[in-house]
Amino acid sequence: MKPTTYEDSGVNIELGDDVSKILYNAAKETWKNREGKLGELIVPFDDFSGVRAIDVSNLPSGTLMNIGFDGVGTKMELAERINDHRTIAYDLFAMVCDDAVVRGAEPVLIGSILDVNSLEKDGEAFLGQVKQLAEGYINAAKVANVAIVNGEVAELGDRIGGFGDFNYNWGASVVWFANRDRLFTGKEVQEGDYLVGLREEGFRSNGLSLVRRIMTNVHGDNWHESQYDGESLAKLVLQPSQIYSGAVVEMFGGYNQEPQAKVHGVAHITGGGVPGKLGRVLKPSGLGAKIDTPFEPVNLMLYCQEKGNVSDTEAHNTWHMGPGMIVITPEPDKVMGVAENHGIEPKVIGKVTSNSGISINNKGYYAKGDYLTF
Repeated sequence: MKPTTYEDSGVNIELGDDVSKILYNAAKETWKNREGKLGELIVPFDDFSGVRAIDVSNLPSGTLMNIGFDGVGTKMELAERINDHRTIAYDLFAMVCDDAVVRGAEPVLIGSILDVNSLEKDGEAFLGQVKQLAEGYINAAKVANVAIVNGEVAELGDRIGGFGDFNYNWGASVVWFANRDRLFTGKEVQEGDYLVGLREEGFRSNGLSLVRRIMTNVHGDNWHESQYDGESLAKLVLQPSQIYSGAVVEMFGGYNQEPQAKVHGVAHITGGGVPGKLGRVLKPSGLGAKIDTPFEPVNLMLYCQEKGNVSDTEAHNTWHMGPGMIVITPEPDKVMGVAENHGIEPKVIGKVTSNSGISINNKGYYAKGDYLTF
């Protein structure tokens, strides 16, 4: 009987090491993002399995640290459908880093775990796809101004499924630091504060299960091959998430920088939409919001509403419908100036009101101009 090996079960240790080295080299490219700042990497032994750490021995009293976790969700299926994995890291980093700034924290370090079905098929390795992931790793980290400390990968066989041959799930953790005096508790929000929306051109990584269901029902299993507005549906849905954290940290000063604007709160508009996420930020103050000049929703959202018979209320509770982030501030011009310097489109979309609840000038597919209340 032929001896049974680990590779017979679908795990190639040598190939796994090669992939880890690709991701490690990508991680090394991000360490310069934190040079001279909190989070600068100390590397006694330069190897993909070596020690990496940061020196926190002299941090002052009042310094807080925590770790946040999230993943891309089902969005990587879009990358699998068109074999383009260069932007998925933007979605991964947006989910963890943009959640950190909601608390008044500065994202500093990223760690991730890439779970794949297999790193090869029929003797052909998926190194090209991994290199695309690594390219996004480097570019997204620069936008978020974070350093990556690892590039963990695991082959899990049939535990991981998807579309095509190269299937994976990608999750990450972010280490953040905060100054206790700069935390956002929700109680800083005041009546009359402005709501500055930060534009998002895609779906981010939320509500995509509904998008995929609508697309499949309308266009069939290979819906990614269909066109909308002269572009493939898959590429439109794959639009990478805007990473806001680098800009927002500059606005409120992060851990120890000079603030560029007064910020009273931040809402990251993900699952639950504006009503859910802005409502969570406003709850401690008992205040509400009136959004009278919102962004127009992404065209593809309106298309999904039409084809999927998704009501305006359901759409607002599922997708962001325009802003991927909302900054609550008494100094909207300063906030918008920082956003513009980071290539982000800002707009004053409304104000904080004395009465609780959220009122939105509806720009959805069915009843434009009517206000929705939540």
